[in-house]
Amino acid sequence: MFTRSAVLGTAICTIFAAQAAHADDLRDFALDIFAPLPSTIPAVSDNPITPEKIDLGKALFFDPRMSASGVFSCNSCHNLATGGDDNLETSIGHGWQKGPRNAPTVLNAVFNEAQFWDGRAPDLAAQAKGPVQAGVEMANTPDNVIATLTSMPQYVEWFQESFPDEAEPVTFDNFAKAIEAYEATLLTPSPFDAWLNGDENAMSAQQVAGLQAFVDAGCASCHGGINLGGQDYYPFGLIEKPGADILPAGDKGRFAVTDTVDDEYVFRAAPLRNIAVTAPYFHSGKVWDLRTAVEIMATSQLGAELSAQELDDITAFLHALTGEMPEVVYPVLPAETAATPRPTGQVIE
Repeated sequence: MFTRSAVLGTAICTIFAAQAAHADDLRDFALDIFAPLPSTIPAVSDNPITPEKIDLGKALFFDPRMSASGVFSCNSCHNLATGGDDNLETSIGHGWQKGPRNAPTVLNAVFNEAQFWDGRAPDLAAQAKGPVQAGVEMANTPDNVIATLTSMPQYVEWFQESFPDEAEPVTFDNFAKAIEAYEATLLTPSPFDAWLNGDENAMSAQQVAGLQAFVDAGCASCHGGINLGGQDYYPFGLIEKPGADILPAGDKGRFAVTDTVDDEYVFRAAPLRNIAVTAPYFHSGKVWDLRTAVEIMATSQLGAELSAQELDDITAFLHALTGEMPEVVYPVLPAETAATPRPTGQVIE
């Protein structure tokens, strides 16, 4: 004869077994859609990554003298202390001008299919060249960057060590490749990665429920892959176009790259890793609350009216994508010389 406690214990074990089976099924399904971050630095095309190149790229990433004013560095808009972005609606650049779009995070950006909201740069090396030359960002020229670098013997030595097979290694292309090498190291393994790798306790019950809701609602159809996005382009407002307060009429997205009518208001799906620490959201930077951003995306992209519980759960899951930052030690940069180009003046209004 079974006692009441024995029956209750058997029932509890049955429930736990069912929950474990469901978790395993969800994990298997998730592994078909997503992928955990690798434990090593990923390779990048046509740019072998070496310790010397990483160190050089790190120095260049933090060096404000790569801008015409001597004020702005890559880290200004992609601040590694604040989630790899600047936490501004749109970035501030040369002459304190306001840029047109929100700065995406640089963390894990090596896994994006292309860079920028409109995908105009095929890789991180091409991306590194853009802000340097943009008038509203760093407002510099390749020639002035090279003149600045060659004026400092330490930089010349670092380029020689990083590109030992080249007779003239200090080039704008190599400048960009070094930054790409450093940025490829900026990986942030998260609780979601641990959960994908089999750690049952890495995510809370609500975060697991949020993952299920994320998949069931169709969010993963755009935000899949290793970066949970960053792989393809979609109209913003696929089902219901947001108002001009969120989707400014003057920014037609990928249309500016392709000049194709079908690409009007088309943008790259934002990668979601570290999304909880990179507010504000969307290319316009108009939304500061993550739960609100989830609700807007559900309505505009999926035509779904999610329940309050589903919104809470999905938001909790997105917090599980906040990863552990690699240690960042601020580099000591080479000193200027008499030959170093002088910074241009700033107009402060």
